[in-house]
Amino acid sequence: MSDSPSMLGTLEKFIHVTAERNALVVNNMANIDTPGYHTQDINFRAELKNALNGTELVSAPAVQNVQGLMERPDGNNVNLEREGLALSETQLQYRLGVQLIRTEFHRIMTAINEGK
Repeated sequence: MSDSPSMLGTLEKFIHVTAERNALVVNNMANIDTPGYHTQDINFRAELKNALNGTELVSAPAVQNVQGLMERPDGNNVNLEREGLALSETQLQYRLGVQLIRTEFHRIMTAINEGK
């Protein structure tokens, strides 16, 4: 059986990392016409691994420039197809996190109500 505060803490970290990645993707999309702008992202798997290992929640995950993207003549390398896919993926991950939190609260409420 899981320890609820620990599970909720892990889910909080999951939601936090997902929200941070979402903000980065939206920022990338907003800068599609900014000369010299380079696409930024986080290593979602590494950040999730940190969350599952009990690493403390930091204010912001490590942001890094995405390598290997084709640059336009103005030096910008934002690719709307990549960003659209990343945005969809991030939204699905966020929804999953919210659903898991709901499930955990339901489990806690069931345990409380059965204890009466």
